[in-house]
Amino acid sequence: MTEITQTDLLSLYPEELAELVVSLGEPKFRAGQIFPALHKGLVPREMTNISKSTAEKLEAAMPTRMPAIEQKLVSQVDGTVKYLFRLHDGECIESVLMRYNHGNTVCVSTQVGCRMGCAFCASTIGGKIRDLSAGEILAQVILASADTGERVSNIVLMGIGEPMDNYENVLRFLRLVNDERGICIGYRHISLSTCGHVDGIRRLMKENLPITLSISLHAASDEARDKIMPINRRWNVSELLAACLDWWHATGRRISFEYTLIDGHNSSPADAAFLAGVLNSALRGKPSRGEKFPIHVNLIPVNPVKETGLMPPNAEKIEAFRAALEKKGIRATVRRKLGPDINASCGQLRRQHKEEKSKN
Repeated sequence: MTEITQTDLLSLYPEELAELVVSLGEPKFRAGQIFPALHKGLVPREMTNISKSTAEKLEAAMPTRMPAIEQKLVSQVDGTVKYLFRLHDGECIESVLMRYNHGNTVCVSTQVGCRMGCAFCASTIGGKIRDLSAGEILAQVILASADTGERVSNIVLMGIGEPMDNYENVLRFLRLVNDERGICIGYRHISLSTCGHVDGIRRLMKENLPITLSISLHAASDEARDKIMPINRRWNVSELLAACLDWWHATGRRISFEYTLIDGHNSSPADAAFLAGVLNSALRGKPSRGEKFPIHVNLIPVNPVKETGLMPPNAEKIEAFRAALEKKGIRATVRRKLGPDINASCGQLRRQHKEEKSKN
């Protein structure tokens, strides 16, 4: 028997749940009844396919720890739903359900707070409190689906926290959410965003999971990136792009580069030309798999946060930046802002909630 190190039922793999069930004196097949029910958002006492005594033993052995909806905002513009979830210890995280023609996408958080210190991000204000368990990450998907009554078909790990800074729990979440006995969301429908954690990228490429990797780049020179993203002082642009090239060679999976446009900092045509030169040189200027590295840059006008004072460029400047990239052979799109009337960008609702609590 392997040691079970998880602290909540929803974080257990089916095999671990079976071991726990047997240790409680129950037949092993009970785990096959309990696992799917957990992934529908039920706690043991709500399950009708097990006895009351079995439920009591399970709840005494290990808590489920489903978050509660503390606040919910629904956009009147596009139906985007933003959730503030309260965790068992009173901490709060955010998740966003976004509706697209191809299905519903849920953006999940992986930590309470963040220690990466990116200058433009509200999530990192106040630092990192703790990691989320795999079950707490999974619960965000389950609860968003249950609350709306709609299936979730895609997941992006782009909420509060740096996924690679919580590697083991994130990896467990990925395997759990893909399990055919649970929610069963395919790996190819999952995108993970990192601010440039090179060690994490190199670890993840060995897991053989066909997910999409997104890189929060936001500046192409070390001098500029050092100022807005402290992680660049640990792994610079050259090291990051080398890891991206290795990811492509190892997995054949495309990478999307996220670039937040900040007026007066990184959004001029000259910045675009420099960005294109760096990407083309690092990713297309070296021998590859025999096919052209599919560079795609997702342009994101910075979301104003009162603590940072950073503002997005106007529409004309944004289009000029995009066109300059396209001219250099790099596909670029401007991310459509969803939920503009509810501040759907991550970190703001949690920050506002904490400020209101401190006043009371």
